[in-house]
Amino acid sequence: MPPALPRLSDAQRATVLGWFPGAELVADHSWGLVDTAVLQVRHTGGDAVVKASPGGSHHLDREITAHEQMLAPLAGSVPRLLYAARGQSVLATEFVPGTLVLGTAAEGDPEVYRQAGSLLARLHAQPARADWGYQASMDAKALAWLDGDSGIGVAETAALRRIVQAHRPDAVTLVPTHGDWQPRNWLVHEGHVRVIDFGRADWRPAESDLARLAVQQFVGRPDLETAFLDGYGQDPRKAASWPMMQVREAIGTAAWAHQVGDTAFEAQGKRMIAEVLTLW
Repeated sequence: MPPALPRLSDAQRATVLGWFPGAELVADHSWGLVDTAVLQVRHTGGDAVVKASPGGSHHLDREITAHEQMLAPLAGSVPRLLYAARGQSVLATEFVPGTLVLGTAAEGDPEVYRQAGSLLARLHAQPARADWGYQASMDAKALAWLDGDSGIGVAETAALRRIVQAHRPDAVTLVPTHGDWQPRNWLVHEGHVRVIDFGRADWRPAESDLARLAVQQFVGRPDLETAFLDGYGQDPRKAASWPMMQVREAIGTAAWAHQVGDTAFEAQGKRMIAEVLTLW
């Protein structure tokens, strides 16, 4: 009888066991709010992390593309891709040891943020490209959130819709980004910061990777913000596109969290909305 690898389809399980004969489950690290399985497995060569989605996932496609095209500058600080099967929505990376920063003392350690800023600068320093359609596409996505089951109040929805509709998109510079650069995706091992989970990696403005930190860990902790920017080398939020990005981030955070049932994250999104509405 094959070893138990939960949450995988029969085809995915067969593929994983083809990569790692005799692999056994060590831990299920799946988030739970989405259907992606994240399994730590043990095989003859050590431990690996398997990610799979039962019905296909653009997040897994993004992660595979990130490993193939974006992560060379972060070698040694990110997991190495071992195998990928796009058609089956399954991939495997090496297991990276470390303690998750979120919820530990490391979340308040400026040195962690200095290293995280330095790593992000390396990711962003790759060849960039100008894009005339990015902002219009993001505005359309924000309006789609507002048109759906967003959980955002009627008055706030109307105010946000006016802001987005009044925006006049311009060209922006896009760089390889992580898409969720924050302590829940940072590990610390022997004093060194490592980064995981590239399922939201894509080409975006550099300042987008500071969006989560700006409304979470930087609030009330200017020392963490300063350390991060010291590591990064500058503040990308000085870009003209930053204010509108804050509006779209607030909408997307509240609406997505509402739809998946993450009440804490939804509350954060609504706080973000209240804050951005005071600026317009």
